[in-house]
Amino acid sequence: MLLAVDVGNTDTVFGLYQSGDWDYIWRTRSLVQENEVHYESKLRLHFLEAGLWFGDVETVVLSSVVPALTPAILKMLRSLFGEDIIVVGPDIYPGLSIAIDHPHEIGADLIANAVAVMNRYQENCVVVDFGTALTFTTISKDRKILGVAILPGLITAVKALFANTAQLPEVPLELPSSAIGKNTTEAIQAGILLGYEGLVKSLLHRIRTELGGECIAVATGGLSSIIDTLRDEFVEIDRKLTLDGLRVIGESIRG
Repeated sequence: MLLAVDVGNTDTVFGLYQSGDWDYIWRTRSLVQENEVHYESKLRLHFLEAGLWFGDVETVVLSSVVPALTPAILKMLRSLFGEDIIVVGPDIYPGLSIAIDHPHEIGADLIANAVAVMNRYQENCVVVDFGTALTFTTISKDRKILGVAILPGLITAVKALFANTAQLPEVPLELPSSAIGKNTTEAIQAGILLGYEGLVKSLLHRIRTELGGECIAVATGGLSSIIDTLRDEFVEIDRKLTLDGLRVIGESIRG
């Protein structure tokens, strides 16, 4: 049994993998003010409700993009599963090279995404991760991260608009039928969702052009299915992609 832990800016995701599938996936808020006891109680409850034993977990892989929270999560995992926790970093997977200026700046989740797709496809690929940040990670067919584009995610953009304008409300992330909003809610939905639709298509087009036109795209992240009109841009939409990359890393190290 393998436990993958993905600490993101909004949520921390625990995924339990066995017998060829993710049997359990649990989410909890990433709260930097909480200590390891808080997260341990959450995980203990999940295991108890599922009738699972900590001793059955053979491999634990941790990815974190929240440095302030990493020590608490790591301490909790070591308390429950022992010292031998795999922590994802730029040198964790020998089959992947990182061709950017400062490899240690790249997010561990983006490394996991790259490992996942390069083990599925043998061609140039862009992973578009719709999370707190919207990221585009480009991986070459010779298993190399070429670079990344980062911008605010959909919810982040909506919250920024709401927080910095006196008369604009938060709105549901629902794709509008028209780019010409007839009320405030439709206006924001048109601007954010249709704007992001164009943004994603434009960035993918530029990346593909720079790579000579040969590049597929894979989508992941909690909001990857929000903009239905983008589906044709992707060969696959997999919300478990990051977890699967962590699984591949864990299995490669533990054999």
